[in-house]
Amino acid sequence: MAVLAAGGIVTTLVQTAVVPLLPQLPRLTGAAPVDVGWVVTITLLTGAVATPLLGRAGDMYGKRRMLLLALGALAAGSLVCAFASTLPWLLAGRALQGVGAAVVPLAISFLRDVLPPQRTGSAVALMSSTVGIGAALGLPLAALLVQYADWHAMFWAVTVLTTGVLALAWRLLREEPVRSPGRFDLPGAFGLSTGLVLLLLALSKAGEWGWGSGRTLGLAGAALLILTGWTVHQRRAPRPLVDVRLATRPAVLLPHLAALLAGFAFYANSLVTAQLVQAPRATGYGLGLSMVAAGACLLPSGVIMVLCASLSARMSAARGAKATLALGTVVIAAGYGLRFVDSRQLWAVIAGAAVVSVGTALAYSALPMLIMRAVPLEQTAAANGLNVLMRTIGQALCSAVVATVLAQHTRLFTDPAGAAVSAPTLDGYRTAFVAAGAVALLACTAACLIPRPPRPPLSPLQETEPDARPELPLPSQLPPADDLQKATDTSADGRLRPGPGGTTA
Repeated sequence: MAVLAAGGIVTTLVQTAVVPLLPQLPRLTGAAPVDVGWVVTITLLTGAVATPLLGRAGDMYGKRRMLLLALGALAAGSLVCAFASTLPWLLAGRALQGVGAAVVPLAISFLRDVLPPQRTGSAVALMSSTVGIGAALGLPLAALLVQYADWHAMFWAVTVLTTGVLALAWRLLREEPVRSPGRFDLPGAFGLSTGLVLLLLALSKAGEWGWGSGRTLGLAGAALLILTGWTVHQRRAPRPLVDVRLATRPAVLLPHLAALLAGFAFYANSLVTAQLVQAPRATGYGLGLSMVAAGACLLPSGVIMVLCASLSARMSAARGAKATLALGTVVIAAGYGLRFVDSRQLWAVIAGAAVVSVGTALAYSALPMLIMRAVPLEQTAAANGLNVLMRTIGQALCSAVVATVLAQHTRLFTDPAGAAVSAPTLDGYRTAFVAAGAVALLACTAACLIPRPPRPPLSPLQETEPDARPELPLPSQLPPADDLQKATDTSADGRLRPGPGGTTA
């Protein structure tokens, strides 16, 4: 569990650690400022493709093997970035790092196979919380390394961490017994990869290109056409990459929809907080903090997600994962309500972000439980990979929407020295908070519509011999202890004789 959790933290840390480096990359690599955004986009694209593909491969060929493959790609990509001095090599390394996005869903599915049922809930909750932990640690640690060391030091540190996790995983994780037979659906993999790349490219660049631009609409239309054809192929394939019929059932479809909406709502918190506290004081609301201090504002959120892991597991065990998901999305909306009311003071910003993190921890821990409850054991990794993919799409959509909103509310401010400063207004941030809170409430609606789990089917023994496995009586239905003692007395021939009222032991 510790090894898998460390893998999840490193994976998420890699995705956020590059953010402090973006403003300096044009100078460091000699690339145009408009091109350095691909350092983030390429990781998003490869991660979105690798997550469902490695999930299905994990069900077929072993989740341990795919975990080692994903961690190996993450380590190799970090090493390439550590040696890179030009943008093409940096993009190649970041593309390999994106494959590590499959670690968390694969780890969750692996835990279902090897842990006893009473420990699965807490383990899944902890793995889900690693998403927030890595995001909270990535910004301040990366900012410290970038500020006080060479920028390659960040990638060297990630290489060492990932290599250590990979070695421990290879040494400690054992092969799981559950496999799904059949051949890997290569045409389905190609169609899904192409459609996802076009869709996420359109979403991630919509804020820059414009929502109505020809490139955005063309990519989105091509993605829709390809994914429609892919869906038809999946329905006809004997061993599909994704069981479309299963995925369209309400018990599976609604958790996927809730994951997309929760991903949108969660990402706005990380995306906006660092920008808001770094805004210059001339704006009237900004605190003018450094990148290191801004990243430190997210540390309490990461700690809270760890502390909420056991709470969410107990809540799901007592009330069900559906109730935990609904409560988590409501808490997210409440956190954005706090941020809307007051975002001028540092304590209020940290408190609002922490409340959003509490809701995110509850929601993210409940989603895998809902998926695992609704799909067969041999499809766990593929279904969890698809659920994480939906969260990724939600985050990409959130990034584009927030960028558009803040761009529309950007104006010039005058600092005390008389210089003009361009920054979003407070109303722009509040609009982003309202949008994220509304999406969280939509996720709550989707959670409430998830059907109750069906009663487990009868075993063959129960179907053929109804009385072969009778239900045990409740303690209140048992006779008094004295009668039970008399019921165990044997007669002279060695057979049990009835106690009072015909009771027998």
